[in-house]
Amino acid sequence: MDNTEARRKRDLFLFILAGSFMGLYTGLYDPSFNNYLNDVFHISEVARGGLEFPREFPGFLVVFTTGLLIFLSDVRIALVANLILCLGLFGLGFVSPSFSWVVVWMIIWSVGAHLYMPVESSIGVALAKPGEEGKRLGQLGAIKTAASLVGFSVVYLGIRYFHLSYSAIFALAGLSVLASCLCLLLMESRKSSSRRQKLVFKRKYLLFYGLNILFGARKQIFLTFAPWVLIKIFNQPVTTFAVLGLIGTVAGIPFRALLGKAIDTFGERMIIATESILLVFVCIGYGYAQYFGLGHYALWLVFFCYIGDQLLFACNMARATYLNKIIDSPEDLTPTLSMGLTIDHLVSMTIPFFGGLLWMQLGYQYVFLAAAFIALLNLITAFRIHTTKEASLETSLTH
Repeated sequence: MDNTEARRKRDLFLFILAGSFMGLYTGLYDPSFNNYLNDVFHISEVARGGLEFPREFPGFLVVFTTGLLIFLSDVRIALVANLILCLGLFGLGFVSPSFSWVVVWMIIWSVGAHLYMPVESSIGVALAKPGEEGKRLGQLGAIKTAASLVGFSVVYLGIRYFHLSYSAIFALAGLSVLASCLCLLLMESRKSSSRRQKLVFKRKYLLFYGLNILFGARKQIFLTFAPWVLIKIFNQPVTTFAVLGLIGTVAGIPFRALLGKAIDTFGERMIIATESILLVFVCIGYGYAQYFGLGHYALWLVFFCYIGDQLLFACNMARATYLNKIIDSPEDLTPTLSMGLTIDHLVSMTIPFFGGLLWMQLGYQYVFLAAAFIALLNLITAFRIHTTKEASLETSLTH
């Protein structure tokens, strides 16, 4: 084994470890934040929807913040991102005497979280062997999902049996992110062989941008209003979200790994189209479970939809592998992923406000009807995906 391969394996191990700590942070933070807003500040659905604008605005700016750090490698950008994220978490936990301060620390957290997203995918792709990008992202996602299992368990057991406070939960999440920073610091800082572009917007990538617009709309409706349905309509506590997180995590470990292989085998078009069809059923379940005559089982249907929706979020890796197959050069990958994230958030930071108004005026069912329509648009867009994998599958089916 030469030194280059040895360094690659060492960096892969450190990145897996960093991803594990990020998974732990996710398991602590995700089931807690919405209940934190409801239990401590008692905000309405319109206010909850409006809060997504400042929360997602850093995602819209990510292409510019990534451009400001162009002199750094992807690994060092990830390190900076997680340090900012960590600061936001500690602020939420210990320096939030009013809702205004929550917004301030939430924005700081969001800057770090959104800056990390595109470089996480590009680092994972860079550490994969050619032709195995989907498999590698699937493996990394599965490991990260497994680590979040510990976080969900801590939230459930800590709140149920030890009366763990929200401050303590955010502090533990911050420490987990700090540990990931140490792993990233130990990784080799590889500079690109050619100068990366600050901004990449090419006609060739328009379909990728379109997929990101639809993903942003779909994502934000579910991130904002799916938990709010359980909190406001079904009166579910934070421990419920911890249990759902546990179940989704256990299911997500094999699901992500299998999904990565499925992307390599069947291609991105098949995966994104299947995701879209399943999302239509998930939307109907969320919005109309109470009207199916199921009685107490309506809540269980919403639980099932919640877990299914969380699993389907992993399909976003198909968008990253699709881009990797069509880019003109490797230097396009990170800035184009960042541009995709910015376009995604141009939609996602505005959708929740109108979703909140729709909920208030017509009822929450109509929010999910709108989400089902977006899923159908995503299905139509998916059929326009064409790569070498799709072409070879079509050839095999016609012979």
